[in-house]
Amino acid sequence: MGTIILSGTVVLVVLGFGNHLYWLAAVAVLFLYVRYGRGASSTPASGAAAPPPATYRAYRDRRDTQAKWERRYRRERPLESRRQAREKSRQGR
Repeated sequence: MGTIILSGTVVLVVLGFGNHLYWLAAVAVLFLYVRYGRGASSTPASGAAAPPPATYRAYRDRRDTQAKWERRYRRERPLESRRQAREKSRQGR
């Protein structure tokens, strides 16, 4: 993927001698590749797993908090939680 980006940037730079807007496009492509491309994920995506807790107590606290939120979800949305349970049991077959 990096080879394609770099070769595309070189093409845009060469074309930029005729039209300077291509240079801006090359800069934009490089910026987007550095910002969102491979190896640039400094922050985990939403929904990504958190790092493991340092102590067992921290693990228990996080587990209990998660269980509390799941109980609250099931209590506030009984139809949705039943549907999810049915789908989960179908996947297990």
